[in-house]
Amino acid sequence: MEQRINVHEKGQNGLKPLYAMGAYLKKSSLDGKLVELVLFRVSQINGCAYCLDMHSKDARAKGETEQRLYGLSAWHETPYYSPTERAALAWAEAVNKCNVPDDVYREAKEQFTDEELIDLTFAVTTINTWNRLNFAFPNIPGTYQVGQFG
Repeated sequence: MEQRINVHEKGQNGLKPLYAMGAYLKKSSLDGKLVELVLFRVSQINGCAYCLDMHSKDARAKGETEQRLYGLSAWHETPYYSPTERAALAWAEAVNKCNVPDDVYREAKEQFTDEELIDLTFAVTTINTWNRLNFAFPNIPGTYQVGQFG
C-alpha cells in the first residue's frame, strides 16, 4: 500500500470536529466497551483494516475478549452478547445501511435513553467518516498503539 497524504498532519482543521466528537463520546453515558464493539462492527462491515486494528486493540484494552471480537460478524447466532449489545449492534448495522426499520428502533429504545441512542448514532456516523478517510488516505494497519489518538 502506497502512503498518500497524511491526513493527520495536513487535515488538522477538518479533523478537529472528529477528535471533539470522539472526546464527547468517551464522556457520554454509553459504556466504553459497548462503543468499541459498535466501532469494530461498523469497521468490519465497511472493510477498514486500520480501524479494525485500532478498535480491536482498544476493545481488548477495555476488557473485551477475543471470543467476542472473533464472533462479532456472526453476533446474531452467538449467545455471548447481552440484549443491550444486541440492540446496539442491530442499530449500528441499520444506521450504517441508511435504513432503520421500526422494529430495530423499538428494540433500541427499550435498551437506551433518547440521548444514548443519539450518541450511539453519532458513534456510527463518526466511524463511517474515519473509515472513509482511511480508504482515501490509508494508514498502515498494525501500526496503531492503544491511546495513540487520546
